[in-house]
Amino acid sequence: MQDLMVTKRDGEQEKIDLEKIHRVIHWAAEGLQNVSVSQVEIKSHIQFFDAIRTEDIHETIIKSAADLISEETPDYQYLAARLAIFHLRKKAFGQFEPPHLYDHVQQMVVDGRYDPALSSDYTQDEYNQLNAHLQHGRDMNFSYAAVKQMEGKYLVQNRVSGDMYESPQILYMLVGACLFSGYPKATRLDYVKRFYDACSLFKLSLPTPIMAGVRTPTRQFSSCVLIECGDSLDSINATAGAIIKYVSQRAGIGINAGRIRALGSPIRGGEAFHTGMIPFIKHFQTAVKSCSQGGVRGGAATLFYPIWHLEVESLLVLKNNRGVEENRARHMDYGVQFNRLMYQRLIKGGNITLFSPSDVPGLYDTFFEDQDLFEKLYEAAENNPDIRKRTVKAVDLFSKFAQERAQTGRIYLQNVDHCNTRSAFDPAKAPVRQSNLCLEIALPTAPLQGIDDVHGEIALCTLSAFNLGALESLDELENLADLIVRALDSLLDYQEYPVPAAYEASMKRRTLGVGVTNFAYYLAKNGVRYSDGSANNLTHRTFEAVQYNLLKASNNLAREQGACPAFGDTFYAQGKMPIDTYKKDVDKFCDEALHLDWGALRDSIVEHGLRNSTLTALMPCETSSQITNSTNGIEPPRGYVSVKASKDGILKQVVPEFERLKEAYELLWSIPDNEGYLQLIGIMQKFVDQAISANTNYDPARFASEKVPMKQLLKDLLTAYKYGVKTLYYHNTRDGADDGQDDGCEGGACKL
Repeated sequence: MQDLMVTKRDGEQEKIDLEKIHRVIHWAAEGLQNVSVSQVEIKSHIQFFDAIRTEDIHETIIKSAADLISEETPDYQYLAARLAIFHLRKKAFGQFEPPHLYDHVQQMVVDGRYDPALSSDYTQDEYNQLNAHLQHGRDMNFSYAAVKQMEGKYLVQNRVSGDMYESPQILYMLVGACLFSGYPKATRLDYVKRFYDACSLFKLSLPTPIMAGVRTPTRQFSSCVLIECGDSLDSINATAGAIIKYVSQRAGIGINAGRIRALGSPIRGGEAFHTGMIPFIKHFQTAVKSCSQGGVRGGAATLFYPIWHLEVESLLVLKNNRGVEENRARHMDYGVQFNRLMYQRLIKGGNITLFSPSDVPGLYDTFFEDQDLFEKLYEAAENNPDIRKRTVKAVDLFSKFAQERAQTGRIYLQNVDHCNTRSAFDPAKAPVRQSNLCLEIALPTAPLQGIDDVHGEIALCTLSAFNLGALESLDELENLADLIVRALDSLLDYQEYPVPAAYEASMKRRTLGVGVTNFAYYLAKNGVRYSDGSANNLTHRTFEAVQYNLLKASNNLAREQGACPAFGDTFYAQGKMPIDTYKKDVDKFCDEALHLDWGALRDSIVEHGLRNSTLTALMPCETSSQITNSTNGIEPPRGYVSVKASKDGILKQVVPEFERLKEAYELLWSIPDNEGYLQLIGIMQKFVDQAISANTNYDPARFASEKVPMKQLLKDLLTAYKYGVKTLYYHNTRDGADDGQDDGCEGGACKL
């Protein structure tokens, strides 16, 4: 082994120095439990060969350490991470010590990799102060999965050559510097430093577009884009154009296609008949898949339509593996829209009548705007023999939906009446007609008639999350809410808007969506569980504090900078909040009182307004949970060690404090049914003004013949509706092979 030669970065060769390798591994192992330096060395030495490059040696050692990550030896995830940070800094800076922040920024601006404003907006003295505040040692708090995600998705790099240009702490500091650059010089450094601390200590979790984009010359960072299509060729083409523009800039797309008339509808007074929705859905699918999002991830979209659309039976199977390409569009996901009347028809054993939206004037709009008027129009259309229609048993249509949802896992649900009557927005002024890629956004939209149409409305939502597991006390939320609301609100002015309708909507509504992550760890730490009701009151207290502090922060910002121009479109302007409109069925399983001063906050909001029309949305946090070494969003983990696929191979991540809290965690497939989980979602929805990425989960082994009965699937849909749940995301089925595997939404921008 000692006779092997190594090839250095400059091309020179020298004898391998095993002692040098030993010192690096020993440094990385310091303070960690149950890790063996010699074990890593033995595993890696086997793979050395003559003339091996020093870079390859580093990567071999890193992989050898990562392969040892297990339930028995979780600390190898930190040993591997430290080795990876060492390697990363060598690649980025040519040395372990990062450069001074000022020098680094100047060079990166010259090279065209950073936004020129970073060079001009801050003085050298200010950079000196920020550099002194940087804590590069916090890089050592990352897990291995976090470092690999940083390398793969977030750090500024040349994705063709693989060259890296920065380290994680520089990323966090410069994101803050960009977002607070417009603040007065007297206060902005304080905000930048506080924001840096909140992010680098994992109290705040930032979404992919912000982590990857803020500080670069690209200025589009909204995670979620909601685009509504009208029933005209101009609108369909404008929708496709807007999809392409936003997919190319890393956003996940929600498409509302529910207005498009059904197959066979007359065009131009009967001169031609309509080809129906499917050709246009395939057109949108092509637009979604046309861009690779700069190598960060592939484009992805969820398309929405109402359950009563005349073509619904063909639309429900679009993702099904059976059938031919001509009648399938499998590369998007689908959100099917329900309301009170549809559930009533199911409960009473009645029928659902299918219509083309074009044949019943007003029906489509009232579906979202006015539930009572919708029922009148719907029943009148059912009784009108001149209107084209088809009648289906409600139980058959619901069962078809549930069957396709179970088979594909990715036919989603939106309860549009809950999204409007229990919303931030007054549906008479700003109806919510769709959700987004991951089913946590509920914002008003209006169809585009052309790509430059300023009267249409594209809704954008900018996301972030509180890491509940990193909080010592809910009292910390006041400071964190102030920071994240200010940062994300600044982002709305800092970023650029590829489509005018998105700019107009963002400026008038200024919508934000702050969620939570690490909820499973939070429950385990507090000794409560998903399934038995023990977490209900803690969840109530927690989400009360989350929403209250976010509203307070936005109200304070409105006092300083003015309320958003369309504040009058919200229920908040009328003094109505989510705590006033939630489904009272929640009170039957959660009797926790409100603890905060909602009366004073309500009065202040009515008087001064809110800077942001919405504040909360609970997203999956699939990728960012790896950065903060958290459990995903609000979800229970599938295993103590989760296995996540990435372009760098398999990444193993161990749940936080595994050794101390192993017995306190409730794993996904140990939860007996969906009841306890849906109760928690109902409690959260009492406070969340947008929606929640909530999943339903089924283990066939718990049922006779190892088959989940349709009766159970329909019962869970009714339970979710009863508890005020606005949306349902994945349907997960245990297949015996996926324990410890986390799906994540395909290319999902909105998963944080």
